[in-house]
Amino acid sequence: MDFMRILRHLATGGYRVRRAFPPASLRRIEAAIRDAEATHRGEICFAVEAALPTGALLRGCSARERALEVFSELRVWDTEENTGVLIYLLLADHDVEIVADRGVFRAAGAHVWAAICHEMEAAFHSRRFEDGVIAGVRRVSEVLRQHFPAGPGAGNELPDRPVVLGPR
Repeated sequence: MDFMRILRHLATGGYRVRRAFPPASLRRIEAAIRDAEATHRGEICFAVEAALPTGALLRGCSARERALEVFSELRVWDTEENTGVLIYLLLADHDVEIVADRGVFRAAGAHVWAAICHEMEAAFHSRRFEDGVIAGVRRVSEVLRQHFPAGPGAGNELPDRPVVLGPR
């Protein structure tokens, strides 16, 4: 068990999310998701969490494992064409994870998602949280547009509003 990680998570409160993503930033991210989704048949969900829930932290849950849980909890997988993509940010670990539904994952591959995560993490390192998320949304949208261009489809199946997990 990584004692320093536990302390970091316990010390990272909801104020970190509010500071990194004030209401105006969340509205601009929502607009970016809505605009991006108009260009393809995919669904993009952005979720941010200050720190892991205590149970997940004590069992040594990784950011990737938590992202998979959130993907399921938010039902990002529940789209007509299996084109849901979750962008998950765990602030305490400074980690971005992208979980793509099977339809999208097969079309693009893990290396594409990893590159987008690294680009976003670089922006976050410079404390440009909103810019990093919007750039990530645009890059994910490019992948979706390439493999699932706009056309007849199920419409907007998931909310565009960013999800703030845990205490706010």
